[in-house]
Amino acid sequence: MPPDKDPSASVAAGAALDGMRRRVHLTRMAAWTAIAAGPIALCIAVTSGPTTVQAAPAQAAPVRPAAQSADPAGFAQLFVGAWLRSSTDDATTAQARLAQSLAPDVELPDPAEGAQPRLESVTAVRSAHRSGDAWSVTVAAQYADGRLRNYAVPVVAIRAGDAFTVTGSPAVVAGPARAKAPRSPYGVSVPEGDLSSSVGEFLSAYLTGAGEVDRYLAPGAALSAVAPAPFGRVTVQQVRAIEEVAAAGKAVDGTAVHVLVQVEARDGDGRWPLAYEIALTARSGRWEVTGVESGSPLQDGGQS
Repeated sequence: MPPDKDPSASVAAGAALDGMRRRVHLTRMAAWTAIAAGPIALCIAVTSGPTTVQAAPAQAAPVRPAAQSADPAGFAQLFVGAWLRSSTDDATTAQARLAQSLAPDVELPDPAEGAQPRLESVTAVRSAHRSGDAWSVTVAAQYADGRLRNYAVPVVAIRAGDAFTVTGSPAVVAGPARAKAPRSPYGVSVPEGDLSSSVGEFLSAYLTGAGEVDRYLAPGAALSAVAPAPFGRVTVQQVRAIEEVAAAGKAVDGTAVHVLVQVEARDGDGRWPLAYEIALTARSGRWEVTGVESGSPLQDGGQS
């Protein structure tokens, strides 16, 4: 042995080498055993060796929510219309055959001849999703004598609206209750003046074709007149605003207001009370329309 070689170092190196070989051998044996045992054991064997390998946490495949079945309101409306126009005395009519195709297990009605007023229209007014594919649809039937009757129809809608069926006879029920309208934001009364005149002239052009709509619009605003013009005359009945500044009616440049305009429109068939929400901005001493909407509740249920 050479004089510069440390015997104790050689022994230590040999022991370390033997230990490493034993660990590698044991790791290989564990890996082969795990392969035979299955993938879970294989993961355990890999992570238990001298070099720890942390596998990425398994991520569950995204679960797509089941598509909710489509609202069968139209289907129920179609059924009630056909069912009310049917009679068990003549199941061969087109309406009876339609009703039976939509609800094979539902019995047809037996109206007395001449006793029922003419059915004017049927309209689905409410849909309630019960559970799973089951729905309950309320359909309102309006008759020529003004009577209104509501029918609740049980319907099953499957495959996201690909298939429907009525599962039972209709039930006569109370219709939806009347909701209380919220208070209108248009609480400021606008007197006759520049503002009320501007909206009157604009609506006259918009609804009667008297003049060009564009001349009343602000730069960048786009709006076409109703065509063909439905009315011969439009008269402003009332103008109410959201902003207090609108009460003055003066077109101070840069002022923006929102008004609700009640008008009376006339044509050959009569008089029609209408309402329009209009946004305006003052520019160069005049009011210009920036937008038109509709659907706001009247002030205090229509009382000024």
